[in-house]
Amino acid sequence: MKDETLARVVPYVIIHANAEAPRECCGVVILKDADLVYVGCRNIAVEHEHFLIAGYDYARAEDSGQVMAIAHSHPYISPEPSLADRIGIERTKLPWLIVNIPVGSYTITRPSRFKAPLIGRPFVHGVHDCYAIVRDYFAERFGISLHDYPRAFGWWDDPFGPDLYRENFAKEGFVEVDRESMQAGDLLLMNIRARRDNHMAVYLGGGVILHHLIGQVSRREAYQEFYQRRTTAVLRHKSMIQGGSHADR
Repeated sequence: MKDETLARVVPYVIIHANAEAPRECCGVVILKDADLVYVGCRNIAVEHEHFLIAGYDYARAEDSGQVMAIAHSHPYISPEPSLADRIGIERTKLPWLIVNIPVGSYTITRPSRFKAPLIGRPFVHGVHDCYAIVRDYFAERFGISLHDYPRAFGWWDDPFGPDLYRENFAKEGFVEVDRESMQAGDLLLMNIRARRDNHMAVYLGGGVILHHLIGQVSRREAYQEFYQRRTTAVLRHKSMIQGGSHADR
């Protein structure tokens, strides 16, 4: 599908964007009866989340035709894709149409195997957060793939929500080790003023961690007392335990 063909739905996205402003609109472009149709969806994102298409709306659109592209708006800012948008494009493996309002300019961006840098990412929950930085670090540094678990903002304080880290670290190949034996490549679980563990960081060695806090950019930082006191567990991937395939890397 050529860009100029996809661009035919821009006027419909603009109508939806104006109706939703200042909130971002979102939707999908489907091929139905040999024609492209824009299907507006609900944006169910909350604080610190990227736009999030309601699952029911996406399924309804998918049942109506073949999904060809994702569309959303950037109210009052450039339609150039953000880092989070670029990651979303790679995840969906679809072109993304982004429309600016009120100007009406737009961009169309296709998957290109883009990878966000580990340092300096803006925080977007579910896209660029503390778990995402851990996943990307282990993939890039050790070739270890960790599952990307669905997570709604605030899951750590939801009385009925998952205990995301505690329930899943073992199935991802991590075991708990003594804090005194901490080494580079270990994963640190933390509880920062929450009902359950809600933060994680990679220990890089030399008293330095790599992590991504809410509302901040991802960064290396000293493993200072604030984080030490809030660390609840030190985890090590089985492959990094003596004898494992990554132990000497």
